[in-house]
This record gives sequence, structure tokens and C-alpha cells, in this order.
Amino acid sequence: MSEDLLRYDILIQDALRGAVKKILAEVGRTGLPGEHHFYIAFDTNAPGVRISQRLKERYPQEMTIVLQHQFWDLAIGEHAFEVGLSFGGVPEKLLVPFSAIKGFFDPSVQFALEFDPGKTAEELPEELLEAVEELAKAEQEQSETATGGTGDVKEADASPPEKDDAEKPAAKAPEGDGGGEVVSLDAFRKKT
Repeated sequence: MSEDLLRYDILIQDALRGAVKKILAEVGRTGLPGEHHFYIAFDTNAPGVRISQRLKERYPQEMTIVLQHQFWDLAIGEHAFEVGLSFGGVPEKLLVPFSAIKGFFDPSVQFALEFDPGKTAEELPEELLEAVEELAKAEQEQSETATGGTGDVKEADASPPEKDDAEKPAAKAPEGDGGGEVVSLDAFRKKT
């Protein structure tokens, strides 16, 4: 058999990541239609991923987020998406490059995509990687200052989402504890 010089595997993965990007962009514009909601698994160590140190310690390899009732500020960029979620009553902003996504699942219609993270022809721009690194350093310094150097984030230190965010159709602010739900993508794989 001859060698695949065109790298169809990478081309298909990039095309499917483009589909996820279009889906999220539509949801960002109009909100979630009907019963649709998404489980998105991503590699927390992938270049460009920005999550708090608290979440990084809790999910050192992989994290699955749920976009359903309580998320806000969903913003879709060329190479990544950003979303606000609440974890244990603490609001968090996550920045996830599309290249870091490992799985996308919409249980309302049993639609699922699996990806090999890092296997992409698309490279993240250097500016994005530098900005994420600078933000991570600033957040670490702020966390150490706020907690006296322990690195633990106190619930009182987190600022809640702004009121006008709740008016956006796809931007539902957390109510009460809300608690972000993190589940394993394995829970949705067919057992054979």
C-alpha cells in the first residue's frame, strides 16, 4: 500500500473541528435550540488551553464540560472558544483551542465526534500562545497574593458574571450553586 502523503486523517479532523466551531458559533449567536446541549472533552495540557490553577490541579489531563443551562460569555475565535462556567459555585473562564478538543457529544440527538488532540494541520498563532501564558502567570501571581501564597482559590475571591451577561440568549448566568458538571467521555461510549 502506498504512503498517504496528503494526510487525509489530519484533513478530516480539521474539517470536523471546523464543524464544531460552526456549531458553537451558531449557539453563541442564537442560543441552544430545543433540547440540544453539548459535552466537550479537551486535553488540559494542550498548547493554548487556559483554565484556572484550581481546575488544572483537579483535572491534570482531561476535562469534560457541559454546555447546557448555565454558561455565559460563549465567544468563538478563529482558533479557540471561550466560555464562562461555574464549578462548585465559583465562576471560571475557560479558553479552549479547537485543536485541544478530544470529543464533542450532543446527547439530545446522539451525535458524537472523537478527535486525536494535537493531530491538526492548523498551528496556533504565537500571539495566542504568548497571551495565554501571560494570563496564566498573572492569574497565578494574583492567586498567590490573594491567598497568601498557598495557590488555593477562595470562593470569595471569584467575581460573579456581570448582570447584562444574563440577557444574552446563549449566556445564562449561574443560578445558586449551579455547579459545573464534569463527566468522563467514556460514559457515552458504546460498550462492545
